[in-house]
Amino acid sequence: MIHLISDLHLSPDDDALFHRFTTYLSSLTPSDFLYILGDLFEYWLGDDAAEFLGQRPVEEALARLTANGTKVWLMRGNRDFLAGTDFADRCGVGLLEDEHILQMGDHRILLMHGDSLCTDDLEHQAFRSLVRTDVWQQTFLAKSVPERDAMARAVRYRSENGKVAKTIEIMDVTQPAVEAVMHQHQVRLLIHGHTHRPAIHQLALSGPQSGHRIVLGDWATGPSSICIHASHLELRHDTKADALYF
Repeated sequence: MIHLISDLHLSPDDDALFHRFTTYLSSLTPSDFLYILGDLFEYWLGDDAAEFLGQRPVEEALARLTANGTKVWLMRGNRDFLAGTDFADRCGVGLLEDEHILQMGDHRILLMHGDSLCTDDLEHQAFRSLVRTDVWQQTFLAKSVPERDAMARAVRYRSENGKVAKTIEIMDVTQPAVEAVMHQHQVRLLIHGHTHRPAIHQLALSGPQSGHRIVLGDWATGPSSICIHASHLELRHDTKADALYF
């Protein structure tokens, strides 16, 4: 069975959240497939900083899961875009590009983190374009881990303060961006996270069939996940569940 999660924002300061995560992992079987669509961590400073960040227990939990046979893929989000091959090798997970096609029989499903779709948030898009460049990442990773941590904390502080002045609409995805990326990949089903607004949205796309955009929630109050069956998928968030039949 295929499972999808996103936006856990794991931090060593939140034991309850880590317990929810490990409890969820224990429910998976060796025949399952798990896709993590970004922001697994609250923030990530580079693969050499896992010990400094207190995130070794997360790596160990994932390593146990994959060693047991469960296949796991990670898509990097706006909080953990620096996750690289060393981290992936330690955990036994695969890394996905920002836009990944999941083929389910005749169905093509586009998987994204989702922040690139928030095109009205110009400040975020400018920052995203900067930090995704090789030059910026090489310069940042050349600094000591404490220096990186100080820079990241300053950016996060400004980001959290900036959210106060932004409307929910600015921080949400835009319809033109959604339609453009779905048209580009010729899909009628898009799954993403980032906005923390779990829902199944029906879309009016070109052609005789409608499309759907499904949003995963964050894990602040409880697990949020998608489980894909042969005939349908279920979006589960806290104690609620919604279904979409193919």
